[in-house]
This record gives sequence, structure tokens and C-alpha cells, in this order.
Amino acid sequence: MSRVVFLLLPGVHLLDLAGPAQVFGTADDLGCRYRLHYVAERERVASAQGLTLHARTDWPRLGPGDLVVVPGWHTAGGAAGPPLAAATLERLRAHHAAGGTVAGVCAGTDALGRAGLLDGRRCTTHHDVQDALAARYPRAVVVRDVLFTTDDRVVTSAGIASGIDLALHLLAGRHGPALASRVAREMVVYARRGGHEPQASALLRHRSHLDDTVHRVQDVLDERYAQPLPLAGLAAGAGVSERTLTRLFTRATGVTPLRYQQSLRLERAEHLVSQGSTAQAAAREVGFEDARALRRLRARHRAVPAADDGTAAAPPRR
Repeated sequence: MSRVVFLLLPGVHLLDLAGPAQVFGTADDLGCRYRLHYVAERERVASAQGLTLHARTDWPRLGPGDLVVVPGWHTAGGAAGPPLAAATLERLRAHHAAGGTVAGVCAGTDALGRAGLLDGRRCTTHHDVQDALAARYPRAVVVRDVLFTTDDRVVTSAGIASGIDLALHLLAGRHGPALASRVAREMVVYARRGGHEPQASALLRHRSHLDDTVHRVQDVLDERYAQPLPLAGLAAGAGVSERTLTRLFTRATGVTPLRYQQSLRLERAEHLVSQGSTAQAAAREVGFEDARALRRLRARHRAVPAADDGTAAAPPRR
């Protein structure tokens, strides 16, 4: 059982809270066992939209596998957010120091800054308050105009609905792209807005279309991306010819089935490496025999634009 603790501050934006909560709640419905907690410094918290929320003032016991999320709040002109007690800031620091992950949605990034967790780390926030964040925390590396960032278990996102993308990204890292894809489809979230490549998820970046045939093939690729998946087998499963599948897939996503699978492999491998895995172990995890194949794939993806020529090819070499 993993715990997700939402720290609520006065003026909290409901979607900053509800989006990630829905993601992890749906993951729990699908068998991933998440328990959601809502804490605050006072039991009653007024939201920016006028709805009063009720929260606990005592925190659950947390472990390294748990997540603390600070949803954003209404702010004007980059003004500092609601005050936070020293004990609350210490809880954020202690959870991260113990190996846990902390996340800030929109203006919630500011709370992580007050806890000292942005120093020397990449972060982002809503575009309206990026300048203020950079001025308030000069040791932070504020990345502008991206959807979200991750740096040493400190995760931050841009405004409002981007908290959904952040939460789906965390699910993909914890459980793989297939589970995150199922949650996205349950929530009818297929589109993924742009961002700098390290934060861009292949899982959602190529889902902003309405072709059911392609979605079914993507479901197979999401589930079995580490296995050899010949184009002929994918086409037969979809009930179309190889040529038709390549045409439909490329038209809907901008990439071939092969390149989509490679993107999933590469994204998963890079996440594993960022979490301390060796390149060799990560390569084997995603279906390669050794790290050299992973390095070649990384080099090809950096050299070739995301929209390739649409030509289907054999499965990736193993």
C-alpha cells in the first residue's frame, strides 16, 4: 500500500488537488493499492473556488515509497503564498531526506522552495509566477514553459490541469506505461501537452487522436513494449494489413509502431537509470541484451525527429 498525502493550504485550487487525486484513486481502483490522505494545518480549508474542504491535522506515518503532493493555491502577481508552520516544512524535508518523493502542483512549488527542496534542483510552476519563483529562490533552476520537471524525487508541474500529467508520469515510472495508459483512458485523458523532452511522456504524447484501431495497437505496445512485437502480429491483431496499420498509426501519432515502441523502451530505461539502476540492468529490463543497444537507440532518437518517415521496420534488435 502506497500513501499519497495532499497538503492543503488556504485558497487551494480544486483542480490542482482533484486531478492528481483522481489519477491515484483510479490506479487504486485498478489494483495498485493507493491510499489517499488530506492534511492541513487547520481542519477546514477554504478553496479558491469557494468550496470548503475538511482535512486532518495529523499526518500518517510515511515511508520511502509514499508521495506528498502540495496542490497550488490562488495567487496574484506572484505574491507569496499562505504561511506554513515550521513543523510542516520540516515534514516535507524529512520525507524527502528519508527517500520519499515530494511534488508541487502550480503554485505549490513555492512550498517546496520554503522547505529548501528547490536549492540546486530543476523545477517549474505556472507561467504567471515563474519570475517570482526564480526571484524568491535564486538557488533553484527554474525551467520555463515546460509541463513538469523531476529532479532527485522533487517533482513540480505547471498550472492547474498539468497536475494530471505529472501524476500519470509518476504512475508510469512506478508501474510502467501500460498502467498509466489504462488510467488515462479511464479518465478520458489522451492528450499530452508539450514540454522539454526529458519530461515528455511517449505514453500520452501520442494519444491525442480518435482512431480506435491505433489505440488498440498502442494498448498492446504499452503492455508488452519490452518484447519483440513484429508488425505482422500487430496488424493481424488489429484486423488490418501491415501497410494499413503503418499508414493509420503514422497518420494518428506522427510515428511508426516501431518508433513508438522504441520511445516507450527508452523512456522506461532512462527512468530506471535516474532511480539508480545501471545502464546494463535498465537495458535488460526494457528488452535489450546489453547497454550498447540502449545507447544506440538513445543516439538515434536524438538524431531523428519525432515524426519519422512512416516506414515500418523489423522489431528492435535484441
